[in-house]
Amino acid sequence: QVQLVESGGGLVQPGGSLKLSCTTSTNIFSVYNMGWYRQAPGKQRELVAFVAAGGRTNYADSVKGRFTISRDFAKNVVYLQMSSLKPEDTAVYYCNAVHLLSSSSQYWGQGTQVTVSS
Repeated sequence: QVQLVESGGGLVQPGGSLKLSCTTSTNIFSVYNMGWYRQAPGKQRELVAFVAAGGRTNYADSVKGRFTISRDFAKNVVYLQMSSLKPEDTAVYYCNAVHLLSSSSQYWGQGTQVTVSS
């Protein structure tokens, strides 16, 4: 079983930066696609950043140029570096892992709150 644990959320002023971490229980990056999602109150959960097992990345248009997803294979951690934060980035951020060979084999972290406010 894959376990995901997010950390790094908090309160930050507009224009500030945060770096979220998702620690995985084992070395999974070679066979799992990893994503960061977020959900604000009253809104649908949305994919904001994605890194495939092979390394390809993509981002939601709303965060392109501001967010970067990366993996540390030695530490079993996937990061979301967030810069130039805006109030509309406020949400609970979730880490997600989906196996390359089985879309039904997926895992979610518990989430970490990011609040962007003056």
